[in-house]
Amino acid sequence: MSTPDPPASARASEKDGGSPPLKRALGPKLLILFVIGDILGTGIYATTGDVAGKIGGALWLPFAIGFVVALLTAASYVELVGKYPKAAGAALYTQKAFKVPFLTFVVAFMVMCSGLSSASAAARAFSGDYLGEFTDAVPPTLIAILFILALAAINLRGVAESVKANVVLTLVEVSGLAVILAIGAYAVLSGEGEPARLTQIETGGTGYALLTGVLGATALGFFAFVGFEDSVNMAEETKNPARNFPRAIFIGVGVTGTIYVLVALISSLLVDSRTLSGSSGPLLEVVKAGGVDFPPKLFALIALFAVTNSALINIMMASRLCYGMANERILPPTMGKVLSGRRTPWVGIVFVSALAIGLVSTGEIEGLGDTTSFLLLCVFAVVNIAVLVLRRDPVDHHHFRTPTALPVLGALTSLILASPLADRGSDVYVRAGILLLIGIGLWALNKVVMTARERSGTDPA
Repeated sequence: MSTPDPPASARASEKDGGSPPLKRALGPKLLILFVIGDILGTGIYATTGDVAGKIGGALWLPFAIGFVVALLTAASYVELVGKYPKAAGAALYTQKAFKVPFLTFVVAFMVMCSGLSSASAAARAFSGDYLGEFTDAVPPTLIAILFILALAAINLRGVAESVKANVVLTLVEVSGLAVILAIGAYAVLSGEGEPARLTQIETGGTGYALLTGVLGATALGFFAFVGFEDSVNMAEETKNPARNFPRAIFIGVGVTGTIYVLVALISSLLVDSRTLSGSSGPLLEVVKAGGVDFPPKLFALIALFAVTNSALINIMMASRLCYGMANERILPPTMGKVLSGRRTPWVGIVFVSALAIGLVSTGEIEGLGDTTSFLLLCVFAVVNIAVLVLRRDPVDHHHFRTPTALPVLGALTSLILASPLADRGSDVYVRAGILLLIGIGLWALNKVVMTARERSGTDPA
């Protein structure tokens, strides 16, 4: 199928000297691989050990709960992207539902920052134990910074190049998880491992301590599921989004959720929680303990590709969100500038890469991963409420409609996991607060610029 021409308004904007429209380059198969690649990666490859440290041997439980929460919210995103196939994602849904510009901005910026903290966690994972299988001669922070710069360069080349790289990296990271599943199957058939560990919940107490411990492990484990929400920011670069997104998102969440639960079961079966929690490359420990002659260096290389994929997609999504927010006039118009040749949002890419460098310079994997989960759980609560509010705004084209009970449950579970009941460190709240303050500064600057243009009569609106 040929790529549709941009709408007349977009062509006119380009002809009049405005930024050119984004290119519709993603078909249904590429979109499914894109969603799977966006979800798979750092969460399962790097934070499995941190989750084990919070809950003990019942490592599978937080991932199973996170799977359910992800499906609930994914259903809301599918309905909304079908109704409003625009690049701004959650920001667009929030504005249409509540019509409070500042709330719209807060939601949009939190989504963007969640992508940056996720990419930063991936960069930290890249510079950790997996890379340590090859060398430890270069400081990890320097490696993480260079890693972010390399991804920015790939992103600047264009969405087609970035997504093609994503497809290759997705296939590589799936192969790594297939190795873990094969090792698990061999262990079960040969009687290896400790099945008794699978029911051990070690949260340091009972009652309230047990509840907060499980919720805390689930909130951190939820980091492994983030990514499906990013894909809606590719709506303007997807062919027939109302038809293609439902299948892509549900298949993506279903496939990755099933893999995660199985990998968690295998990890706990073969390796004790203390060993897992002490490694930034926990799945490498599983390979070494699996009784299968699989080269650890080869698996470490696969893992490096996996976390690279996560970072690439998250940097890409954050830059597209900057582009969308600029077009919706909630960030300075400069953020919406597109390279005329490559047709990529270059200012957004530079901005988000700079923030990511700041994050990798000051945070570690667990804190950055938990920051991602916290920011997105807050956003998910708003999105699940928004889908109910927007039922009063019908559109003139067919789209997916989720059962009403699902967004209600999605909002409740997201709020619980974002609350203090989910035991998390204070650094998560500090980091999220600083990022939000940076965003508020940009929002205030944009208000000043827009007000000045209106007074001078040069406002493009």
